[in-house]
Amino acid sequence: MKEKLWTMTFVINMLLNFIFYLVFYLPTVVIGSMAMTEYHASASIAGILSGIFIVGGFIARLWTGNNMKRFGAKKLLYIGTIIYFVLTFGYFAVHSVGLLLLLRLIHGVGFGIAATASGTLAGAIVPASRRGEGIGYYALSVTLSSAVGPFLSMFLYASSGFNILIILSAILLFAALIGIFLLHIPKTTTHTSVSTDKKKKFAWSNYFEKKALTISLIAFLIGIAYSSILSFMDAYASSIHLAQAASFFFLVYAVTVLISRPLTGRIFDTHGDNFVMYPTYLFFAIGLFLIGLAHSGWMLLVAAIFIGLGYGSFSPFGQAIAIRTSGFERLGVATSTFFGLMDMGVGFGPFILGLIMPLLGYRNLYFASAIFSIIIAFIYYLLHGRHIKKSI
Repeated sequence: MKEKLWTMTFVINMLLNFIFYLVFYLPTVVIGSMAMTEYHASASIAGILSGIFIVGGFIARLWTGNNMKRFGAKKLLYIGTIIYFVLTFGYFAVHSVGLLLLLRLIHGVGFGIAATASGTLAGAIVPASRRGEGIGYYALSVTLSSAVGPFLSMFLYASSGFNILIILSAILLFAALIGIFLLHIPKTTTHTSVSTDKKKKFAWSNYFEKKALTISLIAFLIGIAYSSILSFMDAYASSIHLAQAASFFFLVYAVTVLISRPLTGRIFDTHGDNFVMYPTYLFFAIGLFLIGLAHSGWMLLVAAIFIGLGYGSFSPFGQAIAIRTSGFERLGVATSTFFGLMDMGVGFGPFILGLIMPLLGYRNLYFASAIFSIIIAFIYYLLHGRHIKKSI
C-alpha cells in the first residue's frame, strides 16, 4: 500500500511556495522597464535590479539551511514571509535607483528564507518511497508561478502600472501568513536544541552540503543555460516577429510539465536517476536548438514542450538527488545548497550570456546554449551518473 502523499500540510505548503515565487515574478519581470522609465536607469542597471534580488535570496538560503534545525521550518516560514511581506511596501517609499537596489537585495532575503523553508519542509513530509513523485508534484508550484507570474506582471503593468503589482503582492503574502498558521508539521521536522546549535563554530559545512555540491553545480550550469530564455526570449521573439507566439511560450511550458510530472515522478522513483536525468539534458538541448531555429510560431511552441520536458523535469529530481545523497539529517542545508546554486545560475546567467550575445546574435546564442546543455550531460556523467548502478 502506498504511503499517503496528499496531506493538508503538503497541499498548503505547495500553495505557499506558489505564492512566494509568484510574488518574485510580479515585480521582477518589469522592474527593469520601470526603472528605465521612472528613474532613467541604464540597461545594465536594469539587469542588476533583477539579479540582485536573487543574490539576496542566495545569501538567505545559506543562512536558512544552516539554521533549519535551530528554528524549525514553520518558524522560518514565518520569519521569511514577514520580511517578504513588510518590505513589499518599501516599493512605495523608494524614489531612487540606489534605494531600489538596496530594497531589492533585502527583499530577496525574505524570499530566500521563505522559499528554502518551504522546500525543506516538502522534502521532510514526503514519504521516502515516493520522494521523486512528491517533490515532482511540489515543484509544480514553481512551474505554475513561472507561467502565471510573467503574464500577470506584464498585463497588469501595461494596464494599471507598477503599484498594482505591489498591492497584489502584499495581498498574496498576507494570505501566505494565514496559510502558515494552518500547517501541521511533525515534530521530527521542527528543530533540535538551540543550545547545541549555538555552540557550533563557523564551518563551510554549516552553509554548504558537500554531498549535494555535485548535483548543485550541475543545477548552477543548467540555470545559466535557462537564463537565455528568461532574459532574451522577449527581445528575440520581437526581432523575428513572433512576439504573439512567445507570449504563450511559458503557458505551453507549464502545461507540458503538468501533464508529464506524474509519469516522470514515478519513473524516477522506480528506475533511478540516470533513466530520467539523461533525457532531461537531451530534451532541454532540443528545445534550445528549436528556439534558435524558429521561423514560425508553432516551432517556438514545440520548443516550449521540449523545455518543459527538459528543464521542467531537472529541478525536482535534482533536489531529490541532493536530499538522498546528503541524508535526512542534512535536509535543510542540502535544499539550500541546491536551490541556492541553481538560483545563482539563473541570476548570473544574463550577465555571462550578455557578454557573448553581441558577438553571437540571438539565434547563435540559443544554438550555443543547446551545445552547452549537452556538455552539462557529460559533466553529470563524470560527476554523478557513472556512479549510479543501473536500474531495470
